[in-house]
Amino acid sequence: MSLKENIDRFNNEVEKYNCKLVAVSKTKPVELLQEAYDHGVRIFGENKVQELAQKFEVLPKDIEWHMIGHLQSNKVKYIAPFVSLIHAVDSLKLLKEINKRAKQNNRVINCLLQMHIADEETKFGLDKAELLELLNNDEFAQFENIKIVGLMGMATNTDNEEQVRSEFRGLKNLFEELKAQENNFPNCAFSEISMGMSGDYQIAMEEGSTMIRVGSSIFGHRNYQSQ
Repeated sequence: MSLKENIDRFNNEVEKYNCKLVAVSKTKPVELLQEAYDHGVRIFGENKVQELAQKFEVLPKDIEWHMIGHLQSNKVKYIAPFVSLIHAVDSLKLLKEINKRAKQNNRVINCLLQMHIADEETKFGLDKAELLELLNNDEFAQFENIKIVGLMGMATNTDNEEQVRSEFRGLKNLFEELKAQENNFPNCAFSEISMGMSGDYQIAMEEGSTMIRVGSSIFGHRNYQSQ
C-alpha cells in the first residue's frame, strides 16, 4: 500500500474510536514526513531530541511535535520552545526540568505520565504508588508551567492478546480513577491515554486509547542506517 493509502486507512480507524493518530517518524527523512503532511498528518512522534529539533526547523510550523521516547533532563531545553506533548515523563526530576524550561519560554508544556504496565523488565515507568506519591508531592504542586494531561503505557510484547488487553484495561481504569479526582491534583486535566503501537493499536483503541503511536504500519520499517 502507498503512504497515502496507509494514512487514509488509519485515519478511518481512529475516527471510529474518537482517537488521534501519532505518526511515529523517527529515523525517517524529512521528505517522507512532508509527504505525510501533504496527505493530512499533523501529529508526528519522535524519540530522539536532536532529530526532533532538526525536523522542527525545516517542516511546517503547524505540526504538533510529540516527544515519545525516554527524555533525559539535560536535553529538555532543546525542545521546550516548541514541543506539543511529552509522552514519557517518569520522574519528579524530569518534570522539574520541563517546568523550568517551559517557564523560560513562557509556555505551559503538556505531559503524560508513563506507567509501567508490562509484565516484563523495563527501565521506565511509574507504578501506582509512585504515581500517587508524585501527584501529591508539595514540589509538584508548585509547578506552573507544566500540565499533566493523561497517562502513557506500553503493553507487554507478546502474542497473548488477552494479556495485552488486560494491561491496557488496567491503564484505562487507573486513568478513570485519576480523572474522577483530578481536582485534588494541581496541574492536572486528565484527557489523554497514549497506548497502542503498530502491533497492538486495535486492542488499545477498543480499550479506550485516545492516542495511538504508529510508525512502521504507516511508513514501513525504519531505516536504522540513517542514524
